[in-house]
Amino acid sequence: MPPGLLQFLKRWIVTTFAVVVVAWIMPGVNYDTAVDLFAASLLLGVLNAFLKPILMLIALPLTVVFLGIPILIINALVFKTVDWLIPGFHVESFWAAFWAGVLVSIISIFVNLFLGGGKSRLELRWQDRRRGGGRGPGAGGGSGSGPVIDI
Repeated sequence: MPPGLLQFLKRWIVTTFAVVVVAWIMPGVNYDTAVDLFAASLLLGVLNAFLKPILMLIALPLTVVFLGIPILIINALVFKTVDWLIPGFHVESFWAAFWAGVLVSIISIFVNLFLGGGKSRLELRWQDRRRGGGRGPGAGGGSGSGPVIDI
């Protein structure tokens, strides 16, 4: 199986799991059949891959000014779009879509962390910027600017 297809299937399964959990715990989000759920999660993934980046680029100035809140609104709009396009998937209101988008994002992050997937990584390095250019505490002499953490 090609690695790209495997990555796509993994993301789809994670998104489907997150949508199931959200539909189970949120009163404003539900689905009629399992096929509707799979179709909604597939469409949600496709819209997040293609439509969401365009909307985020358009909303970039507002996102900077309002500290990221437009991203949450875009998530809600994507959820309402899925509600509109999939007849068996129901999101009752904008606020249900808003909180469903937040919860799906949070659940997906934790499931991906648990599965150990993704290409993101956090690397912390200690670098002493004092005279001498050595690594670690005490390398070189003089008073430097102190330790630096590169992320």
